[in-house]
Amino acid sequence: MSDKNKPAMPVAATPLKQALHDARIEAADRSAVIIDLRDAEMARLEILNEAIDGVFKDIPARHMDFFDRGVSGGAQPRLWLDAITHVAMGNDKRTYRLLTDTANGRRVLEESADVPPMREAITRYVARRMVAREQALAASDTKEEAPKQRRGAVLTAFVIGAVIGAAGLFAAVWFTANP
Repeated sequence: MSDKNKPAMPVAATPLKQALHDARIEAADRSAVIIDLRDAEMARLEILNEAIDGVFKDIPARHMDFFDRGVSGGAQPRLWLDAITHVAMGNDKRTYRLLTDTANGRRVLEESADVPPMREAITRYVARRMVAREQALAASDTKEEAPKQRRGAVLTAFVIGAVIGAAGLFAAVWFTANP
């Protein structure tokens, strides 16, 4: 390209204006890089999401409402498995991190740069959550039976008490009326 065909570069009036112009160009370049990195994160999370399709297809219908899988965008893309557990990319943007929120803060369950180990870790997590839910449901079923038994005992005691009270009242009236 000859000098005549080059676009004219505006000559900055002061060094500060030139520095501002250069800083704006650098910031635009960094924004483009950040957007590219976020797109790469989203693509890697989508690959993992597709890899765990088989795991989620095998979940029985009675447990499906317990899981809510999907990739969310935003400043830090995440692959959500349920309300408290998700996969996010590490600082290097290549490492998958399986994270869960607990009462004591966020905990890393698994970390790997490869899809197969993460798929296995997610499979183990899903299986553990299903077993924990079954145990919780079984425990709640036994707790519901105990109050029914107590209600029956309380009702029986009330009826016996009412009969004895009525008999006592009848006897008191009988003996006071007939001296």
